[in-house]
Amino acid sequence: MDATERPMTTAQHPSPAGRAGPGAPGTRGVPRIARRAAALLGACHPGPTVAVTALVAGVAVASGQTATGCLLVTAAVLAGQLSVGWSNDAIDAARDVAAGRRDKPVAGGAVTSAGVRAAALAALALCVPLSLAYGPLAGAVHLAGVGGAWAYNAGLKSTVLSPLPYAVGFASLPAFVALGLPGSPAPAWRVVCAAALLGVGAHLGNVVPDIEDDLAAGVRGVPQRLGQGAVRALLPVPLVAATVLLALGRPAWAAGPAVGAAVAAAAAGAAAGRRWPRLPFLTAVLVAAVDVALLLWQGAAVA
Repeated sequence: MDATERPMTTAQHPSPAGRAGPGAPGTRGVPRIARRAAALLGACHPGPTVAVTALVAGVAVASGQTATGCLLVTAAVLAGQLSVGWSNDAIDAARDVAAGRRDKPVAGGAVTSAGVRAAALAALALCVPLSLAYGPLAGAVHLAGVGGAWAYNAGLKSTVLSPLPYAVGFASLPAFVALGLPGSPAPAWRVVCAAALLGVGAHLGNVVPDIEDDLAAGVRGVPQRLGQGAVRALLPVPLVAATVLLALGRPAWAAGPAVGAAVAAAAAGAAAGRRWPRLPFLTAVLVAAVDVALLLWQGAAVA
């Protein structure tokens, strides 16, 4: 769920990756292969990739999955996230070059779009058997989420369906973990719904600062069509709703503060977003942290 131009994903305008092309400051004396490897890693959106993989691994552990199962979940999700991140930079290469995004490895010349595309396809090819090895149904669900993220990168982000890949991608993750548990139990509906809502919130929060730039580039997803004011006002709704769903059944001493923190953070981001455009995204991250804590706490209830 890269929250930067891709769902699951969380995921999403890519987090800037450091320029590491030939001649860039600090790269003299570093072997070319090491520079290229570092640039390739930077193009996978390492922050969201690591965060999503770690979260799902934590949910698998909390759900009581075996060590082997946890390793399969982690490997499959990591491969999927890598494929989505690299596909994003490969697909957006021409647009990033035209926009002068020298902070992006491909646009900065540190790695070629062909190289990133090959890495994306290799990671996707690895994701398929790893996902299915965890269980046929569980694997199919995870691959559906990864496929949605690829579809977002390939063009859905510019349509009225832009929130859908985020919702599907985020929802697929707890379902993937649950369906691979002994007996393949059905995933808990409120956990899946909360994850989907969190995905929609991630979509809105990540796009809102760059809506004007997106419109200039021809990207017309739902947030771009609504405009910054409407998106800031709407952003708290899915975030708070996700927190409420995850807080159901929790002790009042934990559920109350969790929901209160989510409401306060989301409202603050919406109210102050006009003055500080990046604040809605930061508050969305804060609410997501609350939700992650609740999700890890009730890992055994994921099914």
